[in-house]
This record gives sequence, structure tokens and C-alpha cells, in this order.
Amino acid sequence: MSTPDPVAALLARVPEGWSEASYAGRRWSVTRTTRTGGRSASVWAEALDGSAVVSTNAYALGDGWVLKPCEMPLAVVVDFLEGVETGPGPR
Repeated sequence: MSTPDPVAALLARVPEGWSEASYAGRRWSVTRTTRTGGRSASVWAEALDGSAVVSTNAYALGDGWVLKPCEMPLAVVVDFLEGVETGPGPR
């Protein structure tokens, strides 16, 4: 029995396409795009108040998925993916 890939589980928290989300008490616009037959993905998120951006690419390699953040620490991306809730956020 194989163990679930933790990066794949984080990516699965964000639906494919555009979503409205909430994170850290703010509303966000989040887009996940999957490419190359499901072997790569990108996540772009922007706080609707313009105060923050989270961006990463992800690649399925032989031993699992790997996150490659875009000009930000990996911890920022992981915290966001662990905490984001898709659907209408706080108003």
C-alpha cells in the first residue's frame, strides 16, 4: 500500500480553475492550472485587498510531487495551501 503524497494532498485542496477563497482573515482569488497530462500544476493566489501574493509550480517526479515556489519561501506556500479555504470568504 502506498502512502499518500503530501504535496498532492495540498494541491488537491485548491480546485482546478479559479476560486474565491479565504486565508488569514482575508478574501483571495486563487487559480490552479494543471498541465502536461496532470504531471505539473501551478497555483497563483492574490489577496483581494492587494496586500499579498502566493505563487508556486508543482511537478510530479518519480518519487512524488515537488513544490517550486516563485520568488518566496517554501514555508509561505505550504502555510497558504494548508490554511486556505475555497468558497466565499469573509465579507
